[in-house]
Amino acid sequence: MPSADAFRALARSSPERWSTLRFTERRRRDGAWSAPVRAWLRRPDLLRVEDAGGRLLGVVRETGADHDPMWQDYRWVAELRPEELADGLDPDARAPAAGAALELDGLREVEHAGRPAWEALAVPTDRYEPRCGCCPLLRSRRVDELEWGSVPEGVEYPTAHLVRLDVRTGVCVWAEALDGTYAGETHDLRIEAVDEPVPDDLFRRARRRGAV
Repeated sequence: MPSADAFRALARSSPERWSTLRFTERRRRDGAWSAPVRAWLRRPDLLRVEDAGGRLLGVVRETGADHDPMWQDYRWVAELRPEELADGLDPDARAPAAGAALELDGLREVEHAGRPAWEALAVPTDRYEPRCGCCPLLRSRRVDELEWGSVPEGVEYPTAHLVRLDVRTGVCVWAEALDGTYAGETHDLRIEAVDEPVPDDLFRRARRRGAV
């Protein structure tokens, strides 16, 4: 079984583990799943996104950034580089701080979409600092108050989240709130290929409708 330290090391290791990725992603909110999208990402700066029918939704060229190309919001970036699950940060200085970002329990080896993954029950500490406070992987009262100044009355925050990391890539493929107001909210990232050749043409022109 993985240790907590090994889980944190995997969460911070994504930048060194792969150069291209093909995957699908969808999200569950208020009990309903969003329509899945399929993406091709070539590091450091190229991304193509299609709907499930093969219709082009967008091509992103993001040069000079310290993260992978973004689609829609920074949760997408955090899923691909989940360093926020590893190391604590000082929210004022935005610098590493003593203490882990998460308390981890129940670590085990599982499968996600047919691939080896590590799973853990995770509770954010006061050192958990998401890449963007508006779309963290894990919901917490502290993060919402820092981002928005206050939270709506009656909101109950999760006491724990179920988090999965893909062992080969370090990508966060699942992060589910287990209880409270946001119970069941998660994303489902399913990796289809790692480090396959991805030609330049994919990022220049629309592909045939329905192509995979």
